[in-house]
Parts: sequence; structure tokens; C-alpha cells
Amino acid sequence: MSQRNRDTDVPTLPRQERRAHAHSERHRIHVELQNVAQTVSAGIEPEDVHEPGSAWKPMHRHDAEVAKSKLAKRGRVKRHWKTKMWKRRTQMRQEKIDAWKMARENPTLAG
Repeated sequence: MSQRNRDTDVPTLPRQERRAHAHSERHRIHVELQNVAQTVSAGIEPEDVHEPGSAWKPMHRHDAEVAKSKLAKRGRVKRHWKTKMWKRRTQMRQEKIDAWKMARENPTLAG
């Protein structure tokens, strides 16, 4: 079995503990943002409110620059069979095949 994602220095937590940690992290972020929303809706100017910066966001194991480049590539490279042009051409081919079949079956209608 592959060991490429295993690090011998840091033992991995059980799945239940990892999920609990992720849940508490999401809850903490939600509470932070809710506090900001409440203070703004209470009448305090948004410029005066301490908005949590990027420090409150959880750390991700993936590189942000790699993620941005992948998102940029995903928009450019479109699979040809998912485009409308491809679907239209496929439909046109199918209609042409059906017309040839009908012409072969009924030679009097063909011409």
C-alpha cells in the first residue's frame, strides 16, 4: 500500500476527531462573522468594526497558487463533447443517418 501521504513524524488523528475539529473550526468562523454582522446591524459603522482578517481562516493543506492556476485552466479547457456545437453536430449526423435509412427502405420517396 502506498505510503506517500503518511508522515512518520506526525501520527494522524482518527477520523472522528478530525471531523470534530473541522466542525469546531467552521463553528468558530461562523460565530466570528455573525458577531461582525450583529455589530454592523446594531448601528455601528462598518469602517469602525473590527473585521476578522485572513488570520481567522483555517489553514489549508493545498497551495493557494496551485488552486488558482487549476481554476484558470479549468475555464479554458473545455471538453469538446460537452459543447453545444458538438451536440448539434451529433444530432445532425443522427438525422442524416435516419434520412439515409428511410431512403433505403422507401426508394419511391427518395426521388
